[in-house]
Amino acid sequence: MTVAVLVGVFGVLGALFRFAIDSWFAHHASTRLLPSGKGHAGLHWPWATLVVNVAGCFIIGVSHGLAAGLALGPEWQTGLAAGLAGGLTTFSSWTTATVRLASEARFGAAAVNLAANLFLGFAAAAAGIALTT
Repeated sequence: MTVAVLVGVFGVLGALFRFAIDSWFAHHASTRLLPSGKGHAGLHWPWATLVVNVAGCFIIGVSHGLAAGLALGPEWQTGLAAGLAGGLTTFSSWTTATVRLASEARFGAAAVNLAANLFLGFAAAAAGIALTT
């Protein structure tokens, strides 16, 4: 029962953090790749998705590192990994953003989105583990 409660509580927190990060990026003009006056209204880079995915990889890395060092019990590790990181990250938004970029013939941007999420996600998970073991 404790594990389910931790996953639920951390899942809600992760979802709320994701909403806050999405909202922040949606309301800041710095996320625009091209000026809207050039006929490209709505074109943007999926910064929020990249940020939450990399942060989630780091959180999972930290939780695994702490669990391996026995500083974190398995129920807390599951709560952080499945709950917080699971509620925060989004594979579906990442893939949808990549498909959208490709459908707009922005193949370079789609490739960078794929590579950035993969590379930075692996790096963040490795950093989280390394910092905690």
